[in-house]
Amino acid sequence: MSLNTDQRQALLISLLRQHLKGELSQGALLKQLRKDVLGFSQTRYAELVGISRRTLTDIEQNKGGQTQSVINKVFKPFGLQMGLIPIQPHIASYLLNEKAESAVTPT
Repeated sequence: MSLNTDQRQALLISLLRQHLKGELSQGALLKQLRKDVLGFSQTRYAELVGISRRTLTDIEQNKGGQTQSVINKVFKPFGLQMGLIPIQPHIASYLLNEKAESAVTPT
């Protein structure tokens, strides 16, 4: 699948929303970004970000143990880094709703 820039950005945003809502794990998010946004194999992507293919596989399979530095390395090509996300999906949904945001913005 070959996507143009706008399609890649729309897919990135859609996948991030799913992740923030708890519908997509960190590993599944990375795998979809790698495959669908970049079209890279695990080997090619691991080489790009400077980690082993085995480490990439572990991350994509949600096998923990990676440092924050490694997680940041694998998400950097997408303009992402590790951070705080709500545990409760309803809070993430609320945060993603622009109308809700404007309702709590101080005047």
